[in-house]
Amino acid sequence: MELAMIGLGKMGLNMATRLVRGGQRVIGFDPSEEAIQAATQNGAEGARSLEEVVKLLKPPRVIWLMIPAGPITDDTVQKLAGLLTKGDVVIDGGNSNYKDSMRHAVLLESREIEFLDSGTSGGIWGLQEGYSLMIGGKAEVVEKMRPIFQTLAPAADKGWGHVGPHGAGHFVKMIHNGIEYGMMQAFAEGFNIMKAKKEFNLNLEEIAEIWRYGSVVRSWLLDLTARALKDDPTLSDIKPWVEDSGEGRWTVAEAMDQDVPAPIITLALQMRFASRDDENFSARLLAAMRNQFGGHAVKKEI
Repeated sequence: MELAMIGLGKMGLNMATRLVRGGQRVIGFDPSEEAIQAATQNGAEGARSLEEVVKLLKPPRVIWLMIPAGPITDDTVQKLAGLLTKGDVVIDGGNSNYKDSMRHAVLLESREIEFLDSGTSGGIWGLQEGYSLMIGGKAEVVEKMRPIFQTLAPAADKGWGHVGPHGAGHFVKMIHNGIEYGMMQAFAEGFNIMKAKKEFNLNLEEIAEIWRYGSVVRSWLLDLTARALKDDPTLSDIKPWVEDSGEGRWTVAEAMDQDVPAPIITLALQMRFASRDDENFSARLLAAMRNQFGGHAVKKEI
């Protein structure tokens, strides 16, 4: 099978490489010439425009998108709608909002072009470990794309599946990322409490390693936590600034829309916002209020 990978960032490049190693023909396109060169060095063929991508692929064409959610994906889908022909397939493997994916499906199907939204998890480790793929769209189209999904997944029968109609793939990935926020926050808070217990002089790296085996909290996130602590036990070189991709916000908004309580995910998202506040005026004001009503001491900036 052959396909084009549009977007050759770290994840897109790794996915293209895994597909090539799995015997697929891959055409790689990215605005960065350096990214295209990296893809060709790993066995893909390079293209310098969407028009060239379409010319290089035999119908029915398969186009996999690994590009930023929002306007860039919107523009790319619009362009592809004018370039592709009946029976071609567009797969959005990025982190698009599921509502955008539902809209993209309608647009493409009006041109008789098929669309799948594939929530994709695995990050930079997917090249070696395989990717978790949550796929939305028509079952028959998913089945036609089976060789691609089987190649990208950890195993032919593990880590991927058709989860529902158009939009369902990105919806499930959105919830996946919301859960991820909560799990990460719980690990961060637990290790922080242990770090604060000075009298025990706990070795956090050692504890992470102990928990990795037999513990009910063992997980890939714990494996990565242990790896980070081994590389830098004090994490002194890392600024306490935690970004969010947007999917945590969408998950919280969806919970509100569905009247479903999600306090853990919501607070985990709020803590990411708190990490970015170098000024932290709210904490300063809290200290000032305590001083005003109770005479409690306040610490001054040096």
